[in-house]
Formats: sequence, structure tokens, C-alpha cells
Amino acid sequence: MREINVAGKSRSNLGKKASKEMRKEGLIPCNLYGEKKNADGLPEALSFAVPMAELRKVVYTPHIYVVNLDIDGQKHTAIMKELQFHPVTDALLHADFYEINEEKSIAIGIPVNLVGLAQGVRDGGRLSLSIRKLVVKAPYKQIPEKLDIDVTALTIGKSIKAGEVSFEGLEVVTPKDVIVCTVKMTRAAAAAAAAAAAGK
Repeated sequence: MREINVAGKSRSNLGKKASKEMRKEGLIPCNLYGEKKNADGLPEALSFAVPMAELRKVVYTPHIYVVNLDIDGQKHTAIMKELQFHPVTDALLHADFYEINEEKSIAIGIPVNLVGLAQGVRDGGRLSLSIRKLVVKAPYKQIPEKLDIDVTALTIGKSIKAGEVSFEGLEVVTPKDVIVCTVKMTRAAAAAAAAAAAGK
């Protein structure tokens, strides 16, 4: 996984009004969740703020990043867990991070990359990607930037499901019956098949 550095400052005023003022100043309220627990045994968040200019490079990208957070000089390794956007303007309102380490496994969605020319496409079908990411679980150092899936042998009408793929060192968490990709019949392929059948 790619790594990126993001610097922020801790915040103590957590109300909605304070958050609104931060956004006016170009800052985004954030929380970091990790090993720390409160008296009730629930995850305790470290609240901080990051300039939107810093977050933009993590949020508006197709890549999955390990984020090296520097909060008032304290170093944390994290991944982006959840983003909250304004329902009308689509402006970023809040970001949650999850602290990680080299030993602990994490579950994260990684982009699927289809490799090869499917036999069904050669026969006139159309390859359709049903999900863009597969959720996998492993220590973050073992997680790749993308998951390559060979579709060369896929014929018309056939699919590849999450339960049919495997990657060294990774556990696929996406439900096994979820379809990753399919080669669909096109009108041209159907017409060619009908013509071939009629000519027999």
C-alpha cells in the first residue's frame, strides 16, 4: 500500500459550532480511533483537525493510502475509515481514521484489476465489472495496491465470484457469493451464435 504524510493539530472543543468555525478556516474535524478504550470499554477517539489542503490528497484519489499522521508531533500510522460529506454541496465535513500497526490485521477494500482478454469477449461478449473493490484482511504491510484477477478463461454467461479468488497472504472478507465480474451476451454474439446453429 502507498503511504502519505498528513499533519494535524489536536482539538478540545468538540461542539458543532466549533466544528463549523474550523471549516470556515479551511480545517476539517477528524477523529483517530485505535487501541485506546474509555471506562465503558468502547474505543476512545483522539480528536484533531487537518487543513483541507492536506486531506485533499488522501480523499480525492483512486488509491488506498496508509496515512502517517503527525498530530502535534505525535506519530500515528492509520488508514482512512469513514468520510462525511455535506448532502447538498458535497463538501467534506468530517473524517475518521483508524490506527494500525504491523502485527494487527485490518479489513479494507482494495481495487480489483481484471487481467487478460476473456474468451467470452473474443467470442463477442462484453466483460462487466460488478464490484470495484474486494474487502481483504491482513497486516497492512501485506496488502497490495490492487488485486489482479485473471479473466482469460471466462466464457460468455460465466462469472467470477469472490469465493473463487484467492491471494497469497490475504483473507478475502467479501461474501463468497458476491459476483466480481461477468461476461454478458451481446446482441451481436447472440446473432452469431444463432447463425452458427442454423448453419449446422
